[in-house]
Amino acid sequence: MRIILAAGIVLLALAPGALGQDREMVEWPYVGGTQAHTKYSPLADINRSNVDELEIVWSWDPNEQPLPELGARPGRFQASPLMIDDTLYFPTMYSRVVALDAETGAEKWIYDPRVYEDDASGASPGGNFHHRGIAFRRDGDDLHLFLNSRTRLYAIDAATGQLITSFGDGGSVLLTDGHGREVPSYTFDQTSPAVVYDDLVIVGSRVPDRVQRRFDTPGSVQAFDARTGERRWIFFTIPQSNDAFGADTWENQSWRFTGHANVWGLMSLDEERGLLYVPTSTPSSDYWGGRRPGANLFAESILCLDARTGERQWHFQTVHHGLWDYDLTAPPTLATITVDGRTIDAVAQVSKQGFTYVFDRVTGEPVWPIEERPVDTETDVPGEVPYPTQPFPTKPPAFAGQGISLDDANDLTPEIHALALEELGQYRLGPIFTPPSLQGTLQRPTVGGGANWGGSAFDPETGFLYVRSTEGVSPNQICRNPGEDPDVDVEYSNNCPRGAVTAIFRGRPGAIAPVRSRLGPVPVIKPPWVRVSAIDLNRGEIAWQMPLGAGSRVVRNHPLLRGVDLPERLGGPGGRGPLVTAGGLVFFGSGDEHLYAFDKLTGEEVWRGALPFQAGGNPSTYRTRSGRQFLVIPTGAGPDAALVALALPS
Repeated sequence: MRIILAAGIVLLALAPGALGQDREMVEWPYVGGTQAHTKYSPLADINRSNVDELEIVWSWDPNEQPLPELGARPGRFQASPLMIDDTLYFPTMYSRVVALDAETGAEKWIYDPRVYEDDASGASPGGNFHHRGIAFRRDGDDLHLFLNSRTRLYAIDAATGQLITSFGDGGSVLLTDGHGREVPSYTFDQTSPAVVYDDLVIVGSRVPDRVQRRFDTPGSVQAFDARTGERRWIFFTIPQSNDAFGADTWENQSWRFTGHANVWGLMSLDEERGLLYVPTSTPSSDYWGGRRPGANLFAESILCLDARTGERQWHFQTVHHGLWDYDLTAPPTLATITVDGRTIDAVAQVSKQGFTYVFDRVTGEPVWPIEERPVDTETDVPGEVPYPTQPFPTKPPAFAGQGISLDDANDLTPEIHALALEELGQYRLGPIFTPPSLQGTLQRPTVGGGANWGGSAFDPETGFLYVRSTEGVSPNQICRNPGEDPDVDVEYSNNCPRGAVTAIFRGRPGAIAPVRSRLGPVPVIKPPWVRVSAIDLNRGEIAWQMPLGAGSRVVRNHPLLRGVDLPERLGGPGGRGPLVTAGGLVFFGSGDEHLYAFDKLTGEEVWRGALPFQAGGNPSTYRTRSGRQFLVIPTGAGPDAALVALALPS
């Protein structure tokens, strides 16, 4: 492992008193700051008046390489470190758990569970590994860390970096048992951190989209005893009996053989009330529902569970009979807001669709009405029966562009406009929730959102919720399954030349990236292609929106744009969620290898600082015992990755 120290950091480590020991240490003990996932810090040492002085003071390199003999590759570095007692704890792409000195970046220990040896090429697309964080629990004076990776949950002693052998089977427990059907290891994965409540460790799962067959892995939420590893409860996101709540929404008893609807995003916790908030994904298969007619609860829903027992308290389904891969991936954000003079403990869920669903977190009642509206159900896909209505929040307004028409064609130049119109003309276009088609439908937002797992940040001072959105389109074409893949037994699938699954798993364009053809990498719709929004949750209004990022150099330097006077901010893909602080700032990483700071009240960009690589995860912040505030952010992917720490000059 390589630690890169900037000038002055060694002196700082030797003489921390120079920064003033009267200022208390402020930790960042959870991936989202708190288990409410507000991503808010009360620190104001870094603020609007001095943010332009930020500099990189150290970086830490995971130094992870591809392992072709195992079919494994390190993917994007996405982990947000916990800072507890002046130590950072986080997983690498290969799920090695690392402890660093929070002041200097010096390595304390590394624990390697060697998860890359476990069917590496199955659960992770292309063998790409990544993980977003770990959880902790105090047991008396001892600090225990919990890593949920691939098929196991590990308990680690934070003092030594060694497994706690009294937990489970020598320090870990298997997560695939007790699902009512066989769960092969290559169909089960863990990429988001666990939730710890009292003496329970709670985990979801990630089921690969490419697995589309009868009796594939069902979605579940499981709770384990934090000391012994014994499973205490399990909640299935697809009903597992005919008399279970929601089974009637799976026509033809399709609940019996349908899988997925899993929880691969991040969950949130109201610790005082013991309420767990769970965002769920799309059922199998993501784009063709011909053999799962009905609304399909609890897929693409926000669930409130009793964290002690796993019993459902309330739910709301954001997409009925999903055909667009609009799974909920962002952690629900718990916030206290004031609406028309009434104080509400709320939960706000941002979505791939670009909607923000806001509920009373105890009762599940929407803060503002959510209307069931008729949507387009015309389809040429055999066996498909799209759901006739979908839920539309009346407030707040959508923070991402929805639907696509010829009016949205990129018009940066006349030539680009003509090419964009030609490209759009090959697809079915329409408003949000236009069904997939044999021709190929363009959907907006893309299969990646809108918002994604980076989620939102809530500022208690302003009542604003901050979120990043991708402004793009992705193709959704259905074709007859050729029967070549043993893990795909559906009659029709999205594995087509203009299908998102093909694009994701076979390297063809048009899935997460903007649609490409003769335009090359230039997006088919008008910029900006990434925006950040501030949503006033007290009023249900958008306070401001701004483009995020200059845009990729590949696009800006493309021959089609040579000599064109481009907007300063085109918006570039990449980057994740926000961080908001009492210093008047909201921070976002971007795809153009910069960290940006905006005035949280107005949206004015007040600073941007260069990073060695694209932001891979969310920024976070803390103050060490020395009195110095740091910002840290994971960057890069594969062998080119680094955890970067920024601070004001010592």
